[in-house]
Amino acid sequence: MNKIKYLVIFVWLGLSSAHAAMPETVEFPSRDGRSMIVGYLFKPDTAGPHPAVVMLHGRGGPYSSLRPGVMSAANLTARHRLWGNFWAAQGYLALHVDSFGPRGYPRGFAKGSYSARPAAVDEKTVRPLDAYGALDYLRTRQDVIADRIGLQGWSNGGMTLLSAMGADAPRIAPHMAERARLAAPSPASDFRAAIALYPSCVTQRKQADYAPYAPLLITAGTDDDEVSPMVCRDFAAQQHVRGAAVEFVLYQGAHHAYDEPGKTKQSHAPNKAAMQDTLQQAQAFFRKHLQP
Repeated sequence: MNKIKYLVIFVWLGLSSAHAAMPETVEFPSRDGRSMIVGYLFKPDTAGPHPAVVMLHGRGGPYSSLRPGVMSAANLTARHRLWGNFWAAQGYLALHVDSFGPRGYPRGFAKGSYSARPAAVDEKTVRPLDAYGALDYLRTRQDVIADRIGLQGWSNGGMTLLSAMGADAPRIAPHMAERARLAAPSPASDFRAAIALYPSCVTQRKQADYAPYAPLLITAGTDDDEVSPMVCRDFAAQQHVRGAAVEFVLYQGAHHAYDEPGKTKQSHAPNKAAMQDTLQQAQAFFRKHLQP
């Protein structure tokens, strides 16, 4: 049984392992110039410096619904703990970003609530600034390789990721533009690669000039009942025509949030297969683009 399968079993069963320690809670400023963001840091047990991964949660937020509103490392969802521990086991320092809790929405948002969500957590204009705030924070750390940082997002976090990775990405708040001039984004100066799990690709599919500035991997399931995997498929095909480095993997029969490690999702065989393959796809993708 390989290292990936061992790690998944450890997390599913709640067993302890060298990479299952409680993540460290940190704070850092968003590039919105107003917000202090809470993050959870999963660290390898080997000497650094390490490449790093910024992780962006979906509409439900980063915390377990079993203890609604409790903002703590101990209350992170099993999925987010699984991925944080997974990256740490692979030698990455992983920072999970909570965009909702610090803005007063620790419980996240219900399915189907997209049009009713407040502008304070908008995935096109606000949350990308949190991602870049996390990038800034990681670059202050001596245990991080400053130009080897990737981005990963789930669902609404994946939508945030797509906005953040655009060549014209919102990387600083409008009211701060006069105080900081940013060069055009690039893999060397910003995120080096990104992985979006089951995002909506509607916004970017409509943008005739959208282009990610770094390599991008998108995964989706055919039986997703929240976003359209076919839109993402068409978006990826569109990007290929434009010469962008976009990979798309579609899992037959898999649901939205297919990588939730609980019995509800994993008892569905296509979800289980998709989860295992995504772990391997993600590992190979970031190894290719983030490892020095």
